Amino acid sequence: MSYSNRTRAAALAAALVSLAAAEASAQAYPTRPITLIAPYAAGGDSDASGRNLAAVAAKYIGQPLVVQNIVGASGTIGSQRVRTSAPDGYTLLISRGGSQAISPALDSKTPYKWNDFTMISLLDFNPVACVVKGDSPYRSIRDVLDALKTQPGKLNYATAGPGTTQHMAVEILLRSAGLPSNSAEQIGYKGGGEATAAILSGQVQFLCNNLPTLGGQLKAGTMRGLLTTTAERLKEYPDIPTARELGMAAMEDVMGWSGLYGPPGLPAEVVNKWVEVLRRVAQDPDWLRGNAGFGAIPAIRSPADTEKFARGQFEFYEKLGTALGLRK
Repeated sequence: MSYSNRTRAAALAAALVSLAAAEASAQAYPTRPITLIAPYAAGGDSDASGRNLAAVAAKYIGQPLVVQNIVGASGTIGSQRVRTSAPDGYTLLISRGGSQAISPALDSKTPYKWNDFTMISLLDFNPVACVVKGDSPYRSIRDVLDALKTQPGKLNYATAGPGTTQHMAVEILLRSAGLPSNSAEQIGYKGGGEATAAILSGQVQFLCNNLPTLGGQLKAGTMRGLLTTTAERLKEYPDIPTARELGMAAMEDVMGWSGLYGPPGLPAEVVNKWVEVLRRVAQDPDWLRGNAGFGAIPAIRSPADTEKFARGQFEFYEKLGTALGLRK
């Protein structure tokens, strides 16, 4: 055999060995614990979603799932950590609408695009509710809007900052009523928890926030629900009308959501493993009970349907941000 032939044969043999090793590794996945990065603080929606998944999926995937909170920059620091990690399936992201759709749509400095990840599945939806304090004189969303029409700028609303879900929900509320953005004054806080507390302390008059954050106050009566962005009334809150009932169906596009993403280039074998695991998780009573416990709506989807949904969310916020002059 000539030298060149021996070289080609050796290269082919090495490639085959490498391929066999990769296939064996993928087939064996996982062989060690998996880290789920939640890009927001402990106690928030991404944290709750990640811990609910970790508690149930571990028994189907055969390895512990460890939730790690990496916070900062509206979820982009933790998200970027996953984007740049090795595509081996051992570092995955609990993606959120704010970090994966809103930030890329509104801020050109976001270090990734909405589709710079391997999308495995959606996990759950967190509908938005608009609320006032329990003893507020405003009994309905119409009362709030009428006050904004007759006395523009009189009422304040709380957000976790410009471009957040809380902000965008109010912008769509105002647009649905034919009101300009300056009809109400936005007061920014460090996070959704502080924004919620601002209602209870009377610093602001209304708030639109993810329902899981508000559930305890609504059930206790310290807050009054005026609308939800769900398609139908929630059985836990039968007295709160939907945005669609009130002629504001556009608000249904505003919701919190969690998904399971991986770094770009995640092997198909790893994705397929998770698809099978999540198929079982979706039917697990413990996972369903966990969602109900923090007010989330189960939403496990195929990778293709997840990408379609994520694209729709990005385009929705890109269009809205352009119309409101929020893109930078």
